[in-house]
Amino acid sequence: MQSDEAIRSAFPGDLYDAWGDVCRRLAGAGYGDVVTDSYLNHAPELARLASPQAAIALAAIVSGLAIRAGRRAAALAPVAAITAAKHYTDAASLQEWLRLVEQVGDQAPESAAALLDQTANLVARLDARALASWVRIGLRSSNGEPERRLRFFTLEDPNARRWLLRESGEVGFLDLESRLKPYLAALWGETPPMRETPANAPEQARRRPGFDGSVLRLPAAYPGFSGSDGEKLYRAAVAHIGAHLRFSRERFPVGGLKPAQIALVSLIEDARVEQLATRELPGLRRLFTPFHAAEPSGTATAPGLFARLARALADPAYDDPDPWVQKGRRAFFEAEADWGGQQISRRIGDLLGNDLGQMRVQFDPKNYVVQPPYRDDNLGLWDFGDDDQQQSSEAEQVLSSARIREEQDDSRPPDRTETEMGDTGGRVEVIEQAHDGVLIARYPEYDYVTGREQPEWTSVKEYTPKAAANGPVARLREEHADLVARVTALIRSARVSRAERLRRQPEGEFLDMDACIEATVARRIGEAADHRIHGRYERRSRDLSVLLLLDISQSTAEKVRGSTRSVLDVERQSAALLARAMAGLGDPFAIAAFCSDKRDDVHYFRIKDFSRAYDDFVDARLDGLESGLSTRIGAAMRHAGADLARQRSYRRLLLVVTDGEPSDLDVEDRLYLVEDARKAVHHLNRFGIDTFCVGLESNAESYLGRIFGQRNAITIAAVERLTDLLPKLYLTIAR
Repeated sequence: MQSDEAIRSAFPGDLYDAWGDVCRRLAGAGYGDVVTDSYLNHAPELARLASPQAAIALAAIVSGLAIRAGRRAAALAPVAAITAAKHYTDAASLQEWLRLVEQVGDQAPESAAALLDQTANLVARLDARALASWVRIGLRSSNGEPERRLRFFTLEDPNARRWLLRESGEVGFLDLESRLKPYLAALWGETPPMRETPANAPEQARRRPGFDGSVLRLPAAYPGFSGSDGEKLYRAAVAHIGAHLRFSRERFPVGGLKPAQIALVSLIEDARVEQLATRELPGLRRLFTPFHAAEPSGTATAPGLFARLARALADPAYDDPDPWVQKGRRAFFEAEADWGGQQISRRIGDLLGNDLGQMRVQFDPKNYVVQPPYRDDNLGLWDFGDDDQQQSSEAEQVLSSARIREEQDDSRPPDRTETEMGDTGGRVEVIEQAHDGVLIARYPEYDYVTGREQPEWTSVKEYTPKAAANGPVARLREEHADLVARVTALIRSARVSRAERLRRQPEGEFLDMDACIEATVARRIGEAADHRIHGRYERRSRDLSVLLLLDISQSTAEKVRGSTRSVLDVERQSAALLARAMAGLGDPFAIAAFCSDKRDDVHYFRIKDFSRAYDDFVDARLDGLESGLSTRIGAAMRHAGADLARQRSYRRLLLVVTDGEPSDLDVEDRLYLVEDARKAVHHLNRFGIDTFCVGLESNAESYLGRIFGQRNAITIAAVERLTDLLPKLYLTIAR
């Protein structure tokens, strides 16, 4: 307990009495000594760091937490407030932090203590505005479920960590995953599965990449590295492990090696594979070298010497005065002719390890971290054997922090799927998943909670559409020839273009002044005046580009009520009918289809491009469409809009046909993709692209109206009406 004089200095004047009042109320409320003592001990310090008013206001928040979230959260609040006040030195930011704590205590009391536990981590990485966004995302994304909220605020939820990275401006593995895989393949032709290091791995393991021969693991983030530096670090890690995959062909037997020798053999092997890698790809040296930051220091510790040796073997410009580092460098480069074999790493590592023992330099494997940070944990370099676990346990200790418990991650798609075939034999067929999508573009996605777009958040991959011969679309011409002819006639009659000003008309909407003057002059000189002195506006030609975008998500596989046909069957027949009519008129048009498998894989199928003629092959592609996956409509519309934006027509129309509301597996908030799609529509409108949506027999009417506007969306109760309605609708909205 602080002295009365110290408390009076923290709460000067009348504020001392106010402080006394809140303390008495807390003590008399029955929250327990742990709550009252915490406030009494920390509030004066908060008054000095921030303001007496903030310290007094904290008492009400502590009281509310004690009632709703429990005594532990209430006792944590004053401690956390001190931490927050040291980072948020302006009054507005601290006030925002206090408000957020109060909000979580009210709306998610089970998570209040978890949020307060994370205070040091959060305030160090986020300013008050970013923290407010992160908290709002946590409250929203849990969909009202306390257990999921708690997982978010304890950072056990991968989405919580991902959003934390986003808000802090750091670059994380999830942001770069789609770019790192092709990067590794381009460098070394290797495509091992990549995974984020599990959140429950030891702290040291979470900071280092690793590989075990089958899976490549990368940290969720590299704290302190943001933006381009973070991406370079990830690329260096991937390039380094790729060099191991290429040049470290055998595992070293641990045998009787001591932990220091294991670390040194690993260090030499790291340097060897990087030297071989830079021979083939010299540009990698510019990627690796900047991360070697070790410098000579006064105290020769093992981690310091190891980091300096690593730099001496990688950076030709680095000069180190330490004899042990110089000996290691000399031995390594004198054996350059032997770099093609791994035994050089074992020989030099053993030599330097013995010297280290003679130097009486202590090596603590528990606190050793491989440097620089892009280098892996070397777990994949060693064979610990199966015979003598006792013998290998000490050797493993140097790498023990990198031992990662293998876990099944249900959120990831399997690299292979097993499908039971048939009912009698129980035969299992292993089918390699198709990965033929080509990444074409990345688009932002709008988060309505934070009011900001996440740049490059979705990846659109174009897949080659399958073609099926003699399908229902191919038979449309014969079976519905009369309907095709009628629709073509309707569309031919439409006039879609910029209105032209027609002059010298016998009647019209305005007087043609030039014609009037000429008529007056003719009359005064006694000639017969031309009576065509009016003008009017008229659309006399067609100037319209249309892109028809079809939703082929899994729900379109359902049968149309009272029919044997699926929703997708009706969609493609309608698309074919409209396409035949537009093709006959010469209107530029395109057809595409979409579905999605989370944000990194929005499938986009080009059925017909603007430059391609409509032919039987387009019909075959329509017939080859298959239902599947989800409906991330915002990304698909942005990609379709990019195509339309390149058309030089007077009118550009994106016509969307969907049977459901936007949804995807990685999005739990139903409004999230709705608001993103609405944002996409507004964006297209700003570029002069009109959008219209036809909703098919679904409950998504309200969402479609919100996305496209009530006048630009209709819902058809009977899906089969689409065949007849779509061309008429085209005529209506194209005028």
